[in-house]
Amino acid sequence: MSGGDKIEFEIRPNPAPVSVADRAALLANPGFGRVFTDHMVTIRYADGKGWYDARVEARAPIPMDPASAVLHYAQEIFEGLKAYRTADGGVTMFRPEANAARFVASAQRMAMPPLPPEAFVDSLHRLIEIDREWIPEGEDGSLYLRPFMFASEVFLGVRPANEYLYVLIASPVGAYFSGGVQPVKVWVSPDYTRAAPGGTGAAKCGGNYAASLVAQAEAIEHGCDQVVFLDAVERRFVDELGGMNVFFVYDDDTLVTPPLTGTILPGITRESVLTLAAEGGHRVEERPVTFADWQADAASGRLREVFACGTAAVITPIGEVRFPDGEFLIGGGEPGRVTMALRRQLVGLQRGEVADPHGWVTRVI
Repeated sequence: MSGGDKIEFEIRPNPAPVSVADRAALLANPGFGRVFTDHMVTIRYADGKGWYDARVEARAPIPMDPASAVLHYAQEIFEGLKAYRTADGGVTMFRPEANAARFVASAQRMAMPPLPPEAFVDSLHRLIEIDREWIPEGEDGSLYLRPFMFASEVFLGVRPANEYLYVLIASPVGAYFSGGVQPVKVWVSPDYTRAAPGGTGAAKCGGNYAASLVAQAEAIEHGCDQVVFLDAVERRFVDELGGMNVFFVYDDDTLVTPPLTGTILPGITRESVLTLAAEGGHRVEERPVTFADWQADAASGRLREVFACGTAAVITPIGEVRFPDGEFLIGGGEPGRVTMALRRQLVGLQRGEVADPHGWVTRVI
């Protein structure tokens, strides 16, 4: 099927699923991104044919020719979102339609055919329904959903491919950062940038993350959990972290985050925080923040809190900032009042525990 037509999925249950006992042992401490469920979704695309052959099937290696276009020209995009157990035994997702829309935008930027949003969301439902027993229990437990698409055509030549494969896999996860919700340390990269104007910074493509890895390794060498990137033109303005957006909270409870100018990923958690903070009486601003201002405002006490946000880590306080010439603390290095209040509210929404006036939560089961 193609266009806006509904895609019908063929269900092929895994003939050898993980045993109940082995699954329970894996879910006791799944970590993050190490354990995977029994099934996956695949949908194929070909020029002139559209999307076809949609399946829910046993998770297995993907056969790939060494001349597959993605291996040479990196036409690849992905998304990340979560499914949660609810107190009544149900399952929810948080804003899957927003992920579907961003997947379309990323595909367009990478010259790839957009998967219809209806098919994207339907694929999530299908996988959750068949693998619901893989969703961990507990406050930090969730099922991390990873939809991705890549150029599967076999050819060598610099042009958009004519064939693509959409795949959805799922991973039961615990907390993104070990030790639970604790303030993290960040490293401000002096040499590397994540994205430049006119580039792919606003697309969720693997190349952006590959480019960030050397800076992330540098951050770890300096005892930090994450890297902070500055803008690629002047090397003055804060862009985002290696895998998360960033917010600054000032002494008058104003929240500030860098604006979306094409170099920053438009985070769904970021957008949700802006909405929730404004509804909670905070003034919210999307404006540039220089690293020099970050230092000065932290030193004066005007800047009280800084936090990172994203699907994987939800909202995580930043307690210490390191850079080649020194380091400084944010709010004494302790989790901030506004940060933790927003985290509680967002987690409650995601798990269906608080009122949802925006219709952000989708009930799967």
